[in-house]
This record gives sequence, C-alpha cells and structure tokens, in this order.
Amino acid sequence: MRLTLFDLDNTLLHGDSDYEWGQYLIEVGAVDRILYEQANQRFYNEYKAGTLNIQEFLAFALKPLASFPLSQLEAWRTDFLQTHIKPRITDKALALVKEEQKRSHFVAIVTATNRFVTAPIAELFGVHHLIATEPEKNQNGEFTGNVIGTPSFREGKILRVDEWLSELNHAWADFDETCFYSDSLNDLPLLERVKEAIAVNPDPTLKQHALQSGWPILVLHQAAGEPPQ
Repeated sequence: MRLTLFDLDNTLLHGDSDYEWGQYLIEVGAVDRILYEQANQRFYNEYKAGTLNIQEFLAFALKPLASFPLSQLEAWRTDFLQTHIKPRITDKALALVKEEQKRSHFVAIVTATNRFVTAPIAELFGVHHLIATEPEKNQNGEFTGNVIGTPSFREGKILRVDEWLSELNHAWADFDETCFYSDSLNDLPLLERVKEAIAVNPDPTLKQHALQSGWPILVLHQAAGEPPQ
C-alpha cells in the first residue's frame, strides 16, 4: 500500500493560506490594519526562518475567529476562497494530486493552518483527508480562540498523522510506500519519517538538506514574486 501526504501552503498552494487569510481580514476591516499587518508579517517571517513559536502564533491567528459570529466568518471565507485562494491553485498542483490519488491508497493534506481556513481548500483539491490544526468551538458552535489537541506543526505533524492512521485502523508499518511533499524546513521531521521525501519549491534550508540527502526537488510553482498561472 502507498500513503501520500501533502503539505498545503507554498506546496500545493502557490502561497500561504494562513498569511492570506490575515491579509483578507485586514482588507475587509475585521482587524486593525497597521497592528495586524505588522504581526502577520512578523509571524510569517519567523515561520520561514524556522523560529516560529506555534502557540504564540495560534493565539494571534485564532483570535479573529473568536471575535465574530460563525455566520460572518463563513461569509468572509466564501469570498476569500474566490479572491485569494482559487487564483493560487495551479493546474500542475491539481494534476499532481490526481496522479497520487491514482497510485495511492490514502492521500492526505497535512497542514499547520487551522481547519476553518483549510477544509474548503482541501475540497478544491479533491482531497478528502485533512490533518490540520483544530480550533476549538463552544457549545453554541462558535470559536473560542483556543486549540484542540496538538497543533499540526513540526513534530506535531507526525503525532497527528499517527492519530489519523489509528482512526483508520492503520499504522506506518502497514504501508510499503510512504511519501510526503513539502516546501518548508519546518517539515523536516515528517520528511525524514517517510520513505520518499519530495521537496517542492523548497526554501533554502530544505533545498540544501534535499541535495545532501538525495531527495527529489520538484518545481511546482513559479519563482517567488511571479504571479501564479
């Protein structure tokens, strides 16, 4: 059996959905432009540098979810998908997912970005299994700003994949082939866990690691700064 895992942001998606969601909230006036934009950029830079404090970031990123009714958030998300996400989904990425779905028994997206933002994006890719950071809801179905369980970040991705496989009554040992596609140095723990690690438009640290380890490097998107096609 074959298990294929995809990172989402800057891997399948030409951009970062967490960052773009923050920018969208600024555009619609849901958050203070100056303060939120500065913090959003700082956290994104820290993520790219591999120094992100995930708990600090999640406290920031999930606060807006707890500040507005779910109905308003869902309306914004619908518009966000049209304006910020669909233009960042390339034909190459869609074709890669379809190719892996034909040859794999299980295909999943594994992302640190929260499920509220990423669930409809996974649907756009036609991927039914999503492992994401889980935002907490209260008894009324509204977000609390807290996280349920372990964030799907760095080593946490391995734990969350283990939990997901257990729910499917499977374990890593059940698969003859395991594969993970990612762009980020933050995903090195999971990349080193699978049998086939593939670096997709990798950041400099991951690119160097991939070259040293003999991992394939896949160019799925244009270089940074070029518009998606």
